[in-house]
Amino acid sequence: MGEIRLHMFTSNINCSNNTPFLPQKDLLPAFYMNNSNAQPHRSRLNLAASAFFTTILAIILPIIVAGCAAQTGAVSAKPNPISTGLPAVPAAIAPQMGAGAAGSATNRAPQPQQIPAAPLGPRPKVLIIATGGTIAGAQEQPGTTGAYRAGSLTAEQIIASVPELPRYADVESEQFSNVASTAITPAQWIALSRRINKVLSERKDLAGVVVTHGTDRLEETAFFLYLTIRSDKPVVVVGAQHPATGLSPDGPINLLGAVRTAASTAAVGKGVMVVMDDRIISARETRKNYQRVGGFSGGDMGLLGVVASSGVEFFFAPVRKHGSQSEFDLAGVDSVLPRVELTFSYPGGTGVTFDTLPAAVVVATTGFTRAEGTSYQALRRKGVVVATAFPSGDNVTAVGGGEGGPPAGATSATSATSATGANGGRGGAGGAGATGTAAGTASGSAIDQPPLPPQVTVQHLTPQKARILMMVALTKTHDPRELQKIFLQY
Repeated sequence: MGEIRLHMFTSNINCSNNTPFLPQKDLLPAFYMNNSNAQPHRSRLNLAASAFFTTILAIILPIIVAGCAAQTGAVSAKPNPISTGLPAVPAAIAPQMGAGAAGSATNRAPQPQQIPAAPLGPRPKVLIIATGGTIAGAQEQPGTTGAYRAGSLTAEQIIASVPELPRYADVESEQFSNVASTAITPAQWIALSRRINKVLSERKDLAGVVVTHGTDRLEETAFFLYLTIRSDKPVVVVGAQHPATGLSPDGPINLLGAVRTAASTAAVGKGVMVVMDDRIISARETRKNYQRVGGFSGGDMGLLGVVASSGVEFFFAPVRKHGSQSEFDLAGVDSVLPRVELTFSYPGGTGVTFDTLPAAVVVATTGFTRAEGTSYQALRRKGVVVATAFPSGDNVTAVGGGEGGPPAGATSATSATSATGANGGRGGAGGAGATGTAAGTASGSAIDQPPLPPQVTVQHLTPQKARILMMVALTKTHDPRELQKIFLQY
């Protein structure tokens, strides 16, 4: 018998096109016999083999065709990034943008998936109070890096963009305002603080409160609440650097982190906090360093913890007075806080003058010039409280002369020298301030001058926050020595 060799020729099967699948002739077998004596058997072998493989193909081909059809359908169902173009506006946001903003039915983004099942047992209740800002911002051209209008979306629309919220809390919402944070005034600070204090005292079922806010003034509002919220329940302020309709909004993940923090029992007693980029920062130390994602920092001492995938984790806690320890009760305060001005000291500076004197002045300084020292001494003699703060807010300096003033029994000349030469200029603790003799000569003999009221020293607080603390503290006292005590406690 001669040797028989079987060759099977196949072609590649392409499932990506839509052409009907047809068997190719090169799928049929060919038989070759290298022995001439085997020629009489060739036709019979060919017929038998052809019948065998035709039967096999009749069984296999329908399976292959069905598989290709399923694969082609799955490929065509996937959105084509080229044809869809920019991402569509979420359904919750589309009504704000007008007709057609969400795109046609053919290129609209997929709807949010069903909310995952909530954990077993009752969920904590969290109230979200919306004030506007970038987190509620909307664009005329959604899905771009273009301009937007802050405070465009409602609290309900913001919440609807975070379908995971019900996993962690029963969320309620109310609209306090809907403006850019630069429009937030001290009068609104007072109203917001009163509202939060009221709801936390009346609603025993609330675990905490989240305030959505624009980032331009977020750190100021958060610090005011830190000073005036008289509850140990968590209050979290949150914002966003990208608008809700932007190419890559950070508001939803920030809001989720804020709600998780407010719902956490570990957050009780930590004071008012800011949650941005999964970082939990004490409101006392929160700073906006730049206008992009990750731009908020707690400096050297402000980071309290993180919002991890496994839960809210705290590693530090504030030790200055806050929450239920706060003595600042706004119940008897009207909508106007004492006027406090914020000024800067600089090379060649000559100080400031006012047509109408404020209650106090906070000076951002690393050291007064002689002329500045004289100017601020004159304000102190007129009853204006002067406080000095390091521009960066990071300096911790000693308070000179007891509680920020001269030693008991000091003469007026000695008082002036102590207050400006020894501790009056350099962020409240030194510098080239004017001497008592120079100050006295400016308006007569130093002996004729009344005792110089002490200057308030600010420790580890930015000048703008020192101004807020001064505004609140002046509702309690105007005595510089008592004010110094407050600044050392808060």
